[in-house]
Amino acid sequence: MIGAERLKTDDLGLCFEHMMVLSGGGGGGGIGAANMVGGRVITDWKDIPMELLLRIVSLVDDRTVIVASGVCSGWRDAICLGLTRLSLSWCKNNMNDLVLSLAPKFTKLRVLVLRQDKPQLEDNAVETVANCCHDLQDLDLSKSFKLSDRSLYALARGCPNLTKLNISGCSAFSDTALEYLSNFCRKLKVLNLCGCVKAASDRALKAIGYNCNQLQSVILGWCENVGDVGIMSLAYGCPDLRVLDLCGCVLITDDSVIALANNCRHLRSLGLYYCQNITDRAMYSLAHGQVKNQHGMWESVKNRYEEVGLMNLNISQCTALTPPAVQALCDSFPALHTCPGRHSLIISGCLNLTSVHCACAVQAHRAVNPLPHPAH
Repeated sequence: MIGAERLKTDDLGLCFEHMMVLSGGGGGGGIGAANMVGGRVITDWKDIPMELLLRIVSLVDDRTVIVASGVCSGWRDAICLGLTRLSLSWCKNNMNDLVLSLAPKFTKLRVLVLRQDKPQLEDNAVETVANCCHDLQDLDLSKSFKLSDRSLYALARGCPNLTKLNISGCSAFSDTALEYLSNFCRKLKVLNLCGCVKAASDRALKAIGYNCNQLQSVILGWCENVGDVGIMSLAYGCPDLRVLDLCGCVLITDDSVIALANNCRHLRSLGLYYCQNITDRAMYSLAHGQVKNQHGMWESVKNRYEEVGLMNLNISQCTALTPPAVQALCDSFPALHTCPGRHSLIISGCLNLTSVHCACAVQAHRAVNPLPHPAH
């Protein structure tokens, strides 16, 4: 499978002895030494039970797992049936051929990472994954510049259980294909579309908001065709949204943020970098939404002990904002920090907001300048 490559005997021996210790077997002696595991005498690698082999596999890197699956038919069958996670991001050349070879064997995969430094993957590899790995839940195809809509159509038909999909940088995908995908992959919770300029349109986001109401995280950085229609569709259709990155989405206005404030009460992280149409109106709506959310908290005892509200906000280069509006927001969300080392409220490029301070700054000021005690 990988040419003439084979595991080194010394490496296998060390791993074998290590696993014997973990599993309560005998004390060393190399591959030829007898070890007792679960009432069975193990004298060689071929005697290892499947459960123990899979434990060993979990301790080594993915490259070694692939080579191990070619050692013998027993190992191949055990690994192919038991392996659920695989990353090929280490593969700098011939990733496409490797995927074509492995996908028909590793059919139980739930997590597959195919991130690339340089574009290697082609549509036929993704189609093979979709045809063979129907249990797939988490797929990373980031920086797959060679992929076309064929890949999204294949995933829609073959991988309906996807909950996490990263197609950041896949600039050739269209909004038609993304809309099609949303009709079938309705369990999506995490979707990264950063840099997918053609795919991430209002049309596609309307379909996603309608079909994928379990979404919790959406990354739309530098998707410059996204406007209020698309973001409002997400806000209305995905009430459990917790992370939304709109950095560089220059078309959005206050209407998007107001919709998020009114409908996405679990929102924890919002990126608005370079969204220069955002004004104080949006900040006050977020602050007011937090007040309403606090009133609703008392309906559940559990929620009283959960930290709620925004914990990260990036409003860098939002030059229309004024200090009173941002300060009101900061006062409403104690988890937003401007103090050194924490910086969960990012305001770089907004020189007029330098007076905004978080609760930590107020407490520090009081500690340095305590109020005088009244005279007796």
